[in-house]
Amino acid sequence: MSFTQVQQSFIDYIKDPSSPLPQGTDARRMGIYRELFFNNVKGFVASGFPVLCSLYEEETWQALVQRFFATHDCQTPIFIEIAQEFLLFLQNEYQMSEQDPAFMLELAHYEWLELVVATAPDDRQSQRLDAQSIEARPLALSLAARVAQYHFEVQRISPDYRPELPSEQPNFFCLYRDSSDEVCFLQLNPLTAQVLAYIGQQDGVGFTALCDWLTQLYQQMPRQQIVEGCRQLLADMAERGIVVAAR
Repeated sequence: MSFTQVQQSFIDYIKDPSSPLPQGTDARRMGIYRELFFNNVKGFVASGFPVLCSLYEEETWQALVQRFFATHDCQTPIFIEIAQEFLLFLQNEYQMSEQDPAFMLELAHYEWLELVVATAPDDRQSQRLDAQSIEARPLALSLAARVAQYHFEVQRISPDYRPELPSEQPNFFCLYRDSSDEVCFLQLNPLTAQVLAYIGQQDGVGFTALCDWLTQLYQQMPRQQIVEGCRQLLADMAERGIVVAAR
């Protein structure tokens, strides 16, 4: 057996102990190796998705993580990115069962976004905005801010609140990291979410260009009303550090 084959058999057994025991090893030692690997992965997944984890019985959660551990081909060795790999597994490979809540994928995505915001690099090349410079500087979304839309009120979900049906209206959110490095949650109205998403898609957009875009979308509204509303909205978002001056 080649060295590559030995390595592969070792990996196969670590992922799934029903696989043949690697040549030249014994079950006790391999069991210790496997437990160390699995517990590390299980710990990272639980820390990345604490609310989702809290909704399951221990045995059911362990089986879910075990399926991820055994079947998902992780594309990164970086432990902090295991949360993203677990989300991809749920979205693309896992078949939901009756034991899984209907909001499972949305809650997992929301919790992953919290981690993304918490670990986003410092936005050193962008600058904070004040109300006086909003109309003079190109606008960008902070690297530590994300806009999302969900059918369920994911921010409220807990062991005591498990909605079975989605909300009547979509839920728009912005997750961002404030100046104290705390991850904050902001519920948005549809227009605010639309504006922030648009800014996030641009490589720096000027205030006038933003107002031009809104005027095209909302032709029934007077332009001056759009300009004033946009100015107030951006001042609030700039104060929170969500909208910054592009580099």
